[in-house]
Amino acid sequence: MMYYKSISFIKITMITLKRVYEPYVKEDGYRILVDRLWPRGVSKEKAHLDLWLKEIAPSTELRKWFGHKTEKWEEFKQRYMEELKLNKEVVTQIKEIILKHKKVTLLFGAKDEQHNQAVVIAEFLKTHLK
Repeated sequence: MMYYKSISFIKITMITLKRVYEPYVKEDGYRILVDRLWPRGVSKEKAHLDLWLKEIAPSTELRKWFGHKTEKWEEFKQRYMEELKLNKEVVTQIKEIILKHKKVTLLFGAKDEQHNQAVVIAEFLKTHLK
């Protein structure tokens, strides 16, 4: 399990990143799946989601272009940040959720815990919640 440096973006909220394949624990707080596609082999019961926010995921075109190739990571981050800036409605929705909960866990299916959309979302929120 990867914690995004356990940074509190707002005085009362901590955002954590975790693979959806890892077991649910009560300490996860409010759990949001941020993948556009449902993760293979995970039942809805096992996922133990509070919300599937597929609209915040990268566009299909960007996701396919990136293909989880680390050499494309920096450009992916930049392109995805631009998509998030344009996706004001869903960004507002996640900000409202963060304001309501002491802990939010962003769930993702990618094997690479360092190079995925949840990392970019957390970074984006850190800079846009100040």
